[in-house]
Amino acid sequence: MIGKTMQIQLVTFRRSPSAILSRKFMEFCILGTDNLPRTVLMYLANTASAQSVYFPTIICNSRQFYRTIINHSLQYSIVDDKQEPRPLSSNDFDDLMESGAAFASTFLPDDPVLGRIDQEVLRRNPGNPVPGGWCLGEPGNDTCTIWGDADVLRPGPGARRIEKHITGLLSNGTFRSRQCVPE
Repeated sequence: MIGKTMQIQLVTFRRSPSAILSRKFMEFCILGTDNLPRTVLMYLANTASAQSVYFPTIICNSRQFYRTIINHSLQYSIVDDKQEPRPLSSNDFDDLMESGAAFASTFLPDDPVLGRIDQEVLRRNPGNPVPGGWCLGEPGNDTCTIWGDADVLRPGPGARRIEKHITGLLSNGTFRSRQCVPE
């Protein structure tokens, strides 16, 4: 191939910058022998909104992963009369929890709903990291004084809400026809 240029037929895709990516896909991007992730990174490195294009473009142009995408942002938002997202507040908390969404936007800076999410959903005390399987110390003290295995995940109620939401998306009859459709 020396002296010949190789052309890549690449279709770009734009989605929400919020995404849930599998470990297998991340290993493909970082450790894989396929040149696609590095090539796409090179082309998108200095472009606006690269974070909303990079991963969807790799997934949708990869034979190994293109059928694994769920064409949904998994994001909870409420739009106003002008179809613009309005900031979420404490009044929206119950609907947000019922939605099963993994992400939410937008919030007003320092809105009390953010503290409520920290305390009730993430079980995070102010100034401390989110507790999990990697922090084995006693609750009430600095739980991360004793470290556990970072590969151990123990799904909580939030994971069950997301599972229910994703199951609903997958059971929709139009799921396959909406995968990797350029916008």
